[in-house]
Amino acid sequence: MKDIRATVRLQFHAGFTLDDAMQRVDYFADLGVSHVYASPLLASRTGSTHGYDGIDPTRIDPELGGEAALERLVARLRSRGMGLILDIVPNHVAVGGSENPWWQEVLAWGRASPYADFFDIDWQSPDPLLRGRLLVPFLGAPYDEVLTSGLLTLDYVPEAASFTLDYHEHRFPIDPRRYGDILRHAAHQALHQLAAAFDGLQTRLDAYAAVGELRRQLRHALEDESARAALARALERFDGNREAGAGRLHALIERQNYRLAWWRTASDEINWRRFFDITELGGLRVELPEVFEATHSLILQLVEAGWVDGLRVDHVDGLADPRGYCLRLRERLDALQASRPAEVPARVALYVEKILAEGERLHSDWGVEGTTGYEFMNEISGVQHDPAGAVPLHRLWREVSGRADDFLAEVRRARGEMLDTALASEFEACGLALHKVARARRETRDVTLGAIKRALKALVVHFPVYRSYADENGRPAQDAPFFRQAMAGARDDLNPPDAAVLDRLERWLGGEAPGDCQDDEERGLRLRAITRFQQLTSPVAAKAVEDTAGYRSAVLISRNDVGFDPQSFCIPLPEFHTASAFRQRHFPHSLVTTATHDHKRGEDVRARLPALSEKGGLFAERVRQWRAQAGSLRRSVASGEAPSPGDELILYQLLLGAWSPSLDSDDEDAMREFTERLAQWQQKALREAKLRSHWLWPDEAYEQASRAFLEEALLGDPACREALAAAARELDLPGAINGLAQATLRMTVPGVPDLYQGTEYWDFSLVDPDNRRPVDYAARRASLGRGEAPAEALGHWRDGHVKQALVQRLLRLRSQYPALFAEGDYRPLQVVGDREAHVLGFMRQHDEQAVLVVVPRLPAKLLKAAMLPHIPAENWGDSQLQVTPAMPGEWRDVLSNASLRLGEGTLPIGELLREFPVAVLVREDGPARDA
Repeated sequence: MKDIRATVRLQFHAGFTLDDAMQRVDYFADLGVSHVYASPLLASRTGSTHGYDGIDPTRIDPELGGEAALERLVARLRSRGMGLILDIVPNHVAVGGSENPWWQEVLAWGRASPYADFFDIDWQSPDPLLRGRLLVPFLGAPYDEVLTSGLLTLDYVPEAASFTLDYHEHRFPIDPRRYGDILRHAAHQALHQLAAAFDGLQTRLDAYAAVGELRRQLRHALEDESARAALARALERFDGNREAGAGRLHALIERQNYRLAWWRTASDEINWRRFFDITELGGLRVELPEVFEATHSLILQLVEAGWVDGLRVDHVDGLADPRGYCLRLRERLDALQASRPAEVPARVALYVEKILAEGERLHSDWGVEGTTGYEFMNEISGVQHDPAGAVPLHRLWREVSGRADDFLAEVRRARGEMLDTALASEFEACGLALHKVARARRETRDVTLGAIKRALKALVVHFPVYRSYADENGRPAQDAPFFRQAMAGARDDLNPPDAAVLDRLERWLGGEAPGDCQDDEERGLRLRAITRFQQLTSPVAAKAVEDTAGYRSAVLISRNDVGFDPQSFCIPLPEFHTASAFRQRHFPHSLVTTATHDHKRGEDVRARLPALSEKGGLFAERVRQWRAQAGSLRRSVASGEAPSPGDELILYQLLLGAWSPSLDSDDEDAMREFTERLAQWQQKALREAKLRSHWLWPDEAYEQASRAFLEEALLGDPACREALAAAARELDLPGAINGLAQATLRMTVPGVPDLYQGTEYWDFSLVDPDNRRPVDYAARRASLGRGEAPAEALGHWRDGHVKQALVQRLLRLRSQYPALFAEGDYRPLQVVGDREAHVLGFMRQHDEQAVLVVVPRLPAKLLKAAMLPHIPAENWGDSQLQVTPAMPGEWRDVLSNASLRLGEGTLPIGELLREFPVAVLVREDGPARDA
C-alpha cells in the first residue's frame, strides 16, 4: 500500500454506491490515483445526494451498500495498492423528519434524554416559552393555522408503543411522561390504569429506564380489540379540525419538551446551533468527550482495521474548539498506528476543510497535514488573470450594474444583512453571552445589551477572516492582526460610547486569557462568549461572501468562488511562488485541488473566463452591443426590469465560461440542455444574491422573466445566439491552454493533487447540483485504454482526452518519483524577454532528482492565428529561460518524451514549448525510484 500520492474525490449516493465505485477502481489505478477520497459514508437521510445530512454515525449508509460493500471496495483498492480517505462531519447531523434517533430522543425526553447535551441547545433561554424546551420550526405555516388545519395529527406507533405528532415527513414524539394525557381520554380500564402509571414517570428519577416496562404493558393492553378501539376514539378527541380537539391538541403540545413553530421563526428565535442557517442540520457538541466517542467510534474502528488511510474534517470552523478537536483526533489516530495492518500506511492523514482569507495561514499546531486546497484554487485562478483587464472590467461593472465595484463593501453590507435576518438568532445568542460577561463584574454591570449588540455587529461586519481561535489561553498571536483590522473598521462605524464597549469586547473575546480569571463562573462565561462569537463569525462569513456578495458583485465571476479573494482581481507571480514555497516548508502533504463538490464554477469554466481579462476593453464593448440588441428580450415586472443589468452581465460571463468547445450552436438538443442547466444556475444565483429574489421569499415573476430572457437569447433569437456563440469560440483555445496549465500545476506543485470526479476531461460544470451530475466512466475508460500521448490527443483536443492524457502522464511521474514530489524543494524559475510575463516556471529538487515545470499564462495575446490550444514557437519572441547552476544536464520531457540537454546560459521558451502547450522535464541523469 502506497502513501497518499494523489486522490480522486467521489460523491456517493443511491445512484453511485460503494459497489459502483469498486467497478471503477481499475480505471482510477490506471489513471494514477493512489486513494479514493469519499464523500461522507455514514448513514444519512434517505435519498441524500451528498451525505452531509447524517442521521446515525454508528453505521455505514445502507443506501450506499452498508459495511459489506465498503469492505468489498477496500479489498479492491488494496488489491491495486490503493487506499481510502473518508470525509467526516463532526459539526452537525440532520434533524427534523424522523430518521435521527438521537434527535428524536431529545424531543421526547428533553433534558432527561441521554443525548440532551449532544446538541448545542440553550436550555436556559430568556424566552419563557423556550425555557427548558427547544424551538422546532418545521411547520409550513403559522402554528395556529397548522394546528387547526388537520395536517398535524396525533398517532400511535404500535411497534414502538409510542405516540407521535405527525406532520408531513416529520414525527414529533410525545414525551412518555405525558402519555397519560392521552390515555385518560380512552374509555378503557386498562388504559386508564396505564395513564396513571405513565403519570408517575414525572416524579421518577429513573423514568428513562422505567418506561420500557410501561411500553411493554401498553403494547400488551392494546392486543385487546376493545382497547384499540378505545384508543382510536381517544385520538379522535385531539382532531385539530374541531375547536375542542384543537384545544386539547394545543394543551398536549404545550406540555412537550419542544415548541412547534412556523419555519420563518427560526432566524429570530431558534435556541440551538444550526449549520449556517439550515434548520434541518443541528450542531453537535463534539468538544464533549462523550459526544466525540459516540460520533467517532465507527470511524476509529475503520481506521484501526486499516480500511481508512486519511480523514477529511468537514467545516472545522464550525466546531467550538477546532485546534482541540484536531489534536484529540490526531492523538487517537496515532494511538492506533501499532494495531493497523502492516501493509497499510501507519500514519493516518488528517485534512481540514478550512477557508483561508487573504494573508491568513493555517495554524501549524493542529496536528494536521493541511487543508483541502481551496487556497490553491484561488492562487492558480489569480495568476491566470491579466492585471491589465482590471480597469476596463471594473468600469464595465460599475457602468452596467449601477453598483459599486468594491467587493469588500458588498461583503460588509451582506454581513450586516445576515446578522439582521438569516443569522439573527445566533447573533442574539452571542450578544446575550457577552451581556452575561458584563454582568459578572460590578464595573461593567451597566454595559447594556443594546450597546453590546451594536459593538458586536460592527465587529462581525468588519471581521476579515472566517474566525479566530481564542481559547482559555486567550487569542493566538497569529489571529491578532485580523482582530486589530476588525476593531479598526468597527471603531469607525461606532459612536464614542459604543467604541468604548468595543474595547471591552476585544478583551472579553480573547484579548485577555479567560484562564487568568480568578472567578470560575466568570471564566466559564468568558469561554462561552468566545465560543459563541467564533461560531458566529464563520457562518456569517460563508453566507455573506460565498452565498451573497459572490452573486452580487462580478467584475469577473471567475474570481468569485469558494475560498477565493474576489477583492484581488489577480495574483502576481511572486505571490504564487511564495505560497507554493510556504506550503512545501510547512504543509507539504496538504491537498491541492481545482475542483470540489462545493465549487461554484467548474475548473475549466474558471480557466476560460480569465481570457476575458486579457481583452477587457473588447469584452466591455461587446457587452454594450449585446445589451442594446437584447433590449426587446427584457421584460418589465413589478420589481423592475428583468433581468437587471447586473444580473444580465453576470449571465453573459457565465454562459461564455460554461460554453463547451464541443457545443455547436446549431445543435438544438444540445443547446436546449445547455440552456436548462443555465436556467437552474440562474434561479439559484438570483436567490443567493438576495437582491431581486430570495430563497425565503422568491420573486417568481422576476425569475420567470429572467429565464425567458435566457431562453430567448439562446434558443429563440438566432442573431443573439450566434453573437454569443462567436464570442464563446474565442475563449476555446486560451481556455484550453489555461486548463492544461492548471492541471499541470496541480500535479506538480507542493502538495497532494486532488482530482474531482470526472474532471480528467474538461469540466464545464456549474454550482451544485450541476457539479454532481453522473460521470461517463465508460468513455473515460475507453479513451485511457487507447494510450494516446498528450501530444497526439492535442489534435482532437475538444473532446477533453488531451487533459486526461496529461493527468495520467503526470500521475505516473509522481509514482516514479514519490520522494521528489513529497519532499522536493520549490524554486521559482527566471524568465527574461518580451514575453516573460506570460511564463510561470519552477523547479523541484530532492537529492539528485529534479523536475522542471513551465506553463504559459495569459495565452490569448500570444495565440494569434493558432488553430490548436498551443502557442506557436515563433510567438514567444525572445523569451528565454535562465538556466541556473543546478539545471545543466540531460532532461526528458515526460509529455512528449523528447530529450533535452540543458547547458549554461538560457533556453528559448519557444523551443521548450514547441511540442506541447506545457512542459514538464525530469532529470535523466538522476535516479528514479518506483513507488
